Amino acid sequence: MRRGALRSTAAAALRNAAAAALAASLSLGLAATASAQNPPAPAPAKPPHRLVPAKKPAPAPVPAKPGQSAFPAPQPAQAAPAKNGPEPDLAFGAFQRGYYITAFALATQRAADKSDPKSMTLLGELYANGLGIPRDDAKAASWYRLAAARGDANAMFALAIFELAGRAGPRNRQDSAKWLAAAAKLGHPIAAYDLALLYIEGELFPRDFSRAAELLRVAADAGNAQAQYALGTLYKDGRGVPRDMKEAVHLFALAALGDQSDAEVEYAIALFNGDGVERNQPLAAQVFRKAALKNNPIAQDRLALILANGLGGTPADPIEAAKWHMIAKAAGDTNLVLDDFVAKMDATARATAEKRAQPWIAFIKQAIAAQTAAQQQQQAPNTAAKK
Repeated sequence: MRRGALRSTAAAALRNAAAAALAASLSLGLAATASAQNPPAPAPAKPPHRLVPAKKPAPAPVPAKPGQSAFPAPQPAQAAPAKNGPEPDLAFGAFQRGYYITAFALATQRAADKSDPKSMTLLGELYANGLGIPRDDAKAASWYRLAAARGDANAMFALAIFELAGRAGPRNRQDSAKWLAAAAKLGHPIAAYDLALLYIEGELFPRDFSRAAELLRVAADAGNAQAQYALGTLYKDGRGVPRDMKEAVHLFALAALGDQSDAEVEYAIALFNGDGVERNQPLAAQVFRKAALKNNPIAQDRLALILANGLGGTPADPIEAAKWHMIAKAAGDTNLVLDDFVAKMDATARATAEKRAQPWIAFIKQAIAAQTAAQQQQQAPNTAAKK
């Protein structure tokens, strides 16, 4: 989804500094596009008000992060296995607790004695991140390859990240995709999600929303909030799957429980309208506020609209409405209707709103400046190479 330069920079900065900020749209009685910078004036109020999102394209592909761990998030310590049960993985237990030297010693011994692929992957992870030992990408890749050859999905995913980042040799997206496919075939949820995005992107593979939906389902069923949101958008728009608003909202709700702010916005709109779920406008306002507090400009703008007009049973609060509008506007989410609302406010009330918004605006400006500097730094080598 493309927006103005300021909006793109602001959204990217906020994703890195606080939370993601994709577009979901709503208006006061009229449909608004997700990319609209200047919403039309509202029609005369006719209860009930609807917050109507416009259709959005499928989620933009997000490449796997170069520093992403090959392992899932640490799990709570498990009780000792029953007699004659599976042997506990002491090396991984030490790794989870931060005892990296111990983990290295135990994994080395287990890899030598039993050719254990999980221990090999762990050794790759320790070398890849310099945990307890000096960082060595060549040794990390070597251990990952040994583990991958023995069928370890985490090692395959790690190799995909290495190939994408150019840590296993020259950067190679095709080899990265092959490793993602191998890991996804074995049920690795993050690999399935990343591979799904490649099918949506349609560059390395022919665009295939049906295949993308299958892969997203693997990741969504494993509890990946990003995949739940992405699959929800496919069900909402009927891409690769039959259009099913109930299923879309169900997935948005699951992703919202995982603090995915884009899903919170979609879920809030569905709740406000009663689309695919029983209407609950007070709860919708709460969900918008939750996303707004995580610096989602779209949620901030929509919350401002609700507060400005006292929609859905939410009491009108002009000062809070103006505050959230100013914050969203600082991130590039322009709304002429709210601009006019703020301009007509009493000077004292407007000054109060500005004071409340100022800390947020200062943070946003810092985030934008940091993101701009990072982009310029990344572009500098490419510019020098062309000369």
